[in-house]
Amino acid sequence: MAAEELREQPGDQLGEPVVDDRAPAVSRGAADPVKALMHRHRELCERAVDPLEIAAALEAHGVTDRTATHFRHRDVFSLAEEMYARVPRAGDTAPRPETPDTPKAHADWAVLTLLPGALCAAVVTGVRYTEGRPRLAVTVVGVLAVAFAVRAARSRGPLHATRPWSPTPSTRAWTYWLVAYALLGDGLIAAAIEGGPDGPPTGSSDSSWPIALSSVLALSAACAPAAWCAHLFAVRARRRLATSRALEEFASSVKPLLLGVFALFLCVLGGLLALCGAVLDEPVAYAGTGALGALLLLARLLTVHGFRHAPAVMLAAAGVAEAAALVSVFGSRLPGCEALAVPVETVVDAWGAGAIPALVCGAAALVLLLHATRTLTRASAHAAHGDAP
Repeated sequence: MAAEELREQPGDQLGEPVVDDRAPAVSRGAADPVKALMHRHRELCERAVDPLEIAAALEAHGVTDRTATHFRHRDVFSLAEEMYARVPRAGDTAPRPETPDTPKAHADWAVLTLLPGALCAAVVTGVRYTEGRPRLAVTVVGVLAVAFAVRAARSRGPLHATRPWSPTPSTRAWTYWLVAYALLGDGLIAAAIEGGPDGPPTGSSDSSWPIALSSVLALSAACAPAAWCAHLFAVRARRRLATSRALEEFASSVKPLLLGVFALFLCVLGGLLALCGAVLDEPVAYAGTGALGALLLLARLLTVHGFRHAPAVMLAAAGVAEAAALVSVFGSRLPGCEALAVPVETVVDAWGAGAIPALVCGAAALVLLLHATRTLTRASAHAAHGDAP
């Protein structure tokens, strides 16, 4: 019977049975091979708003197009359509929509994504034209204001995680640390290797410990293009989900979309870096800041679509690596610990201080990109969960 083809696997986060992809073929005597599957997923079928939601959930539970053939269907989408049609829903009188609901662009989140860049520009202006205690006050207030603006930008729209999980406090802490390193890290490492720093950090390029205002300003301004890229990816992916007839077909059509959106964001971020560097008249760390921007975008995309573990791990790994680089340089000043700084000094001598965040964040971003091409190309990643962004 068809019921024997289903195997419950522990650990499924949705608490529903998982279909074994290696199940044997349905016997010819089975009159209704879909009935047992409908019984096990009855709650899913009753609450689904369209067959696409059932197809995405089945894929998340391990059903593939090959599994669907055991139930006498050519693919998961065809199987989901039969399950949707056969399970009655209370008060279901209106015909189902031909295409799924797609996220809409709204003025509220569009304005919120511009707020971090605008506030950061005001803070940078205040830092450049103040001295002493007024500069310290502007810096402290400005950092808090920009942090709240970034949080507000993530609270609505395509950067908002509508699923029941969100970034943990440790993930936010590592994100803030990575941004702080982009602001202070390169100058601090370069000064430490030369025997300093001899004084507090300033925005002047001739200081013994310069700070990279252009990097943080560009990253803050990049909240807006990041939101629009996430919106573009969500809209196009949902449309392709509606027109696809097989899981492999959907994955192959979404992967170029993901890579295209990622490349578009990097191009916009590069333009923002060039603009900020020209306005502030300071050197631009294209490699390090670009790698950090790529890492933050991929981490947010994965989190928004329900995959939070990999972003948390890679953000923490990048933060630990950058912290270790700083600690090794200053730790080498202890008696007998000179060898600690050899790896960092070798990299800095060869490519400059900006190579540290470029290598660290670049490696983390590459891992997340490979992970995203496997997870964000699944139909289950684009199923409707709660409110649309």
